[in-house]
Amino acid sequence: MTDWIGITLGDVTGIGPEVALKALATELAADDTRYLLIGDAGYARRINDRLALNLPLQPYGSEPGTSRVFITDPLSDPLPPHLVDGSPNAARAALAWLRDGAERCLRQELDALVTGPVSKVAIVRAGHAFVGQTEFLSQLAGVARTAMMLLGRDAQERWLRVVLVTTHVPLKQVAAHITRPKVMLAIELAAQACRDLGLPRARLAVCGLNPHAGEGGQLGDEEQTIIGPTVLAAQRKNFDVVGPLSGDTIFHHALRGEFEVVVAMYHDQGLAPLKAVAFDTGVNWTLGLPFIRTSPDHGTAYDIAGQGVANPSSMIAAIRLAKQLARRPA
Repeated sequence: MTDWIGITLGDVTGIGPEVALKALATELAADDTRYLLIGDAGYARRINDRLALNLPLQPYGSEPGTSRVFITDPLSDPLPPHLVDGSPNAARAALAWLRDGAERCLRQELDALVTGPVSKVAIVRAGHAFVGQTEFLSQLAGVARTAMMLLGRDAQERWLRVVLVTTHVPLKQVAAHITRPKVMLAIELAAQACRDLGLPRARLAVCGLNPHAGEGGQLGDEEQTIIGPTVLAAQRKNFDVVGPLSGDTIFHHALRGEFEVVVAMYHDQGLAPLKAVAFDTGVNWTLGLPFIRTSPDHGTAYDIAGQGVANPSSMIAAIRLAKQLARRPA
């Protein structure tokens, strides 16, 4: 049965629509997957024409014909053209498209959802309480046991995969948000992700929070009171996991293939090394949702939007991962 992959366009004043259409132009001939773009048809068609991508965009619900790329917009009114960067109209639309895509997944109308980049600041300024797409989708799906995985490979085809214990938390609050249940959840979801990816093993390394993993308590005690005991508990559950290890060396060993996944304590601890080695190909995968959700690992890039120069590599990788996961054995 042919898969349906939904793709939300994200903030139309950013590069989301451009990278989505460029990625489809690259990926469409790879197989018989059908795609549902969720967003403003006017913006999509103008970009399609301007970049001469020649994608056969077809309204969703019309006679299928030979096209495998459809577009739908849950909003009744089209967006005005030439919106300014971070426009409230664009922000509200991006959130509505995100909701629509997730609801279609929950109704099993789509096999996976790839989400375009949005601006958290613009959505909040438009009047919505919003932390991030991961948190929004978790709340919408009614699940609390989720985690963010970022994965990508470097020019030598070496993979780095990172699962975050905390996500969008101010740095001064991170320590208070690290708990044994959260660390255990990240370990459990990381191991399951290895199985979902079809990896031959699930060797996990857990990062310490403090410099040098706390230096035996001299530079902080979270390793001794929270992280270390959780790793031991996970080992007793037969997880192949070690730690806590120092954050300044752990990613080097993971990139060499010694670990399949690194469990990092906070956002930049995990994402800085990931983006250093896989800036253009990184993918964000939300673990623990009742449906598949991936996204490119970059933002709206307002500074280059509309210029036709945005690199679609991360969106291509996100689409490919979504298809891979959708086709895995049940």
